[in-house]
Amino acid sequence: MTKTRYMQIADKLSDAIKKGELPPGTKLPTHRAFAEKFGIALGTATRVYRELEHRGIIVGEAGRGTFVRDQGLSMTHGLLQTSPDGLIDLVFNMPGETADAELLRSGLRRLATSGDLQAMMRYQPHAGRRHERRIIAERLGANHGPIDPDHLLITSGGQHGLAIAILGLFQRGDAIAVDVLTYPGFKSAASLQGINLVPVQSVAGVMDPDALEAACRLNRLRAVYLMPTVQNPLGSVMDAGTRRRIVELAHTYDLTILEDAAYAFLEPDPPPSFLTLAPARTLHIGGFSKNLATGLRLGYLITPEKHLDALSGIIRATTWNTPALIVDLVTNWIDDGTLDRMEQSRRADGAARQKICREVFADLPIAAHPNAGFAWLPLAKGARSSAIISTLKDQGLSVSGAEPFATTTAVPQALRLAFGGVPKTDLKAVLDIVRDAVVASL
Repeated sequence: MTKTRYMQIADKLSDAIKKGELPPGTKLPTHRAFAEKFGIALGTATRVYRELEHRGIIVGEAGRGTFVRDQGLSMTHGLLQTSPDGLIDLVFNMPGETADAELLRSGLRRLATSGDLQAMMRYQPHAGRRHERRIIAERLGANHGPIDPDHLLITSGGQHGLAIAILGLFQRGDAIAVDVLTYPGFKSAASLQGINLVPVQSVAGVMDPDALEAACRLNRLRAVYLMPTVQNPLGSVMDAGTRRRIVELAHTYDLTILEDAAYAFLEPDPPPSFLTLAPARTLHIGGFSKNLATGLRLGYLITPEKHLDALSGIIRATTWNTPALIVDLVTNWIDDGTLDRMEQSRRADGAARQKICREVFADLPIAAHPNAGFAWLPLAKGARSSAIISTLKDQGLSVSGAEPFATTTAVPQALRLAFGGVPKTDLKAVLDIVRDAVVASL
């Protein structure tokens, strides 16, 4: 069967884009100009653009036009910060040192000579063994106050904890307030459940309580999702006054607070957590990926008692129980002080990397926490992230734009740089390449 005219043109443009003849960031003609160029009706031109948007090849921006969209990165990216073929990945944050492998070896040797190994070959309690939940709860209690181990559920990483909260407490069509720029993993988990995300404006990277109250009045919000201590991607830390104001709003509008603490350990002197300020309304979610190793998929979720059964049921339905070997490794590293030392090391390492980053981008508006291995780089008016991303990819660097983090229709032009695992000896040269590409786009 002969394809329709609009499909033939769409295929032709699609091939040109995939071959690189129209690189990412290329601005396409208006619908009317496109129609005149190809000698077709305006309605046919509109159908071509709609088909290419459906394929994810182009993107339209209100008031700016239509642009060729960056096609993203291979799924193999993110496995290594610096891969054997020399490609450097600045998309995924992968903190770590070569000495970490010896930490794992010693932990496994200790485990191999421990007592009841047979117990680890059997099913575990869905939420984790109580003595291991107690160890994690006592360690977290130093920052949050006393935590009942029975209210702490062990999860297969922080992302699993977020998914458990979404699946256990919310239904399709529910609305949750989020930052305009937020963690992509939460967006993914919410999408699976059909949750509506309501973006709330921020001031200096911190959610504005007045804007949240306005959102509460306009929407039937069920919850608010926050990373108050070292927000991803901006690295901001919410002040104590703003936290207390949001707690007041949560009481007034009956909101559940979803507190994501993935990077909280990077802040040595944080304000009181939402778990401390409003324990009856807060689900506190964290993990050990960023402070220990990304491959150790272990996390925790602290919940009010009323949600225990529902959330435990989601663990049972998704993983049955968390991996006993990893739980044993991590809880022993908590007991012997290894985790404390690793967090100190991660903070010091992040501070050293941020110093390099700020020296390289001294004249550009970087946003980052002083101890984080990632930074946010807003682009000057007129610069387009997709074109810069394409240029950097040709030079062996993969970086992310703002789209994965954005919860608004209008996506800001910015780059997110994750450099926690790039060898420090190489970091300045890597960031110099990024800076040169950004400056060239101005």
